[in-house]
Amino acid sequence: MTMHRIRTIVFALSAALAFPVVAGAQAPPPAPGQPPAKQPAPKPAPNPDLPAPPANFEYTIDGRRDPFLSLVNRGADPRTSGNQPVKRAEGVPGLLTTEITVRGIVQTRGEYVAMVAGVDGKVYSIRAGDKLADGLVRQVTAQAVVILQEVNDPLSLEKQREVRKLLRGGEEVK
Repeated sequence: MTMHRIRTIVFALSAALAFPVVAGAQAPPPAPGQPPAKQPAPKPAPNPDLPAPPANFEYTIDGRRDPFLSLVNRGADPRTSGNQPVKRAEGVPGLLTTEITVRGIVQTRGEYVAMVAGVDGKVYSIRAGDKLADGLVRQVTAQAVVILQEVNDPLSLEKQREVRKLLRGGEEVK
């Protein structure tokens, strides 16, 4: 006899023996005027193919990745390190690319200078070559500010991307 056939026979016998006991066991009828009592759901029979779980199971990491944590959005965020916020530089070097909006662009001495607003409500002037917290101002044109932003995503093949902050609002990512 094969192991599969033995398991099938054992399962069939256990089901046949358990059925009359479950079917014959009924609660007494409710007293007149009382709602019927709810029957507890019968516990399923343990699967003989699976090993029984230990009574007090605890997952230990032991240098492995926790399988219950999401792998999505796990890249390093320059604004936070764990739960503690990171102290950033003051002024333009402390601004992130996503935090700035272009308020105006002026031309002075043959080059363009952009007036950008940060999340702190202050307005800063930036030129080509200025560094941001997550990138570098590559170019300032009459219509936009072009920023070479560093990508901090370990799953991304691209390590830098070009972001155009438009004067009339909006953003283009290449």
